Amino acid sequence: MIKPQQLIEIGLITATLSVMLGESVLATSSQLKTSSSSPQPTPIIIAQNSSNSEADRLLNEGLQLFQQGTAESLREALEKWQAARELYRAAGDRGGEATTLNNIGFVYSDLGEKQTALDYYNQALPLYRAVEDRGGEARTLHNIGRVYSDLGEKQTALDYYNQALPLYRGCGG
Repeated sequence: MIKPQQLIEIGLITATLSVMLGESVLATSSQLKTSSSSPQPTPIIIAQNSSNSEADRLLNEGLQLFQQGTAESLREALEKWQAARELYRAAGDRGGEATTLNNIGFVYSDLGEKQTALDYYNQALPLYRAVEDRGGEARTLHNIGRVYSDLGEKQTALDYYNQALPLYRGCGG
């Protein structure tokens, strides 16, 4: 028999994933879109309002590598995103930097490097908050929850999902 707490967790996870899969993905002029039919939420959100064309190019190249889905292409995406992150940081573009940090964390999580993923997510979170990007903040909180869920720390995961959900709703989700 399923316990009430498990029902709540399942409901929140389902609601959060539904919101994530229903969101439109922000894109640069190329108007890249991600597929909502993917089995897990995709981390890619292209930097919005960026004036750093080289960093944007690297971010997009990382996206293309990420979409290939092989271990090798994921490692190559990490290299592109690390380079983009440095350019965004140097330009003072905290939103762009937060996006790349979140993407990097997502890949490390998928590669099984959960603590490294948490490190990147925890760097992205205050940057999203600083630029008042509630959607980015919500995605990052959800991703942190996903890592804790994968680690078997369900209550901690639920705490992060509970923080993400009102932010998603506030963004129109």
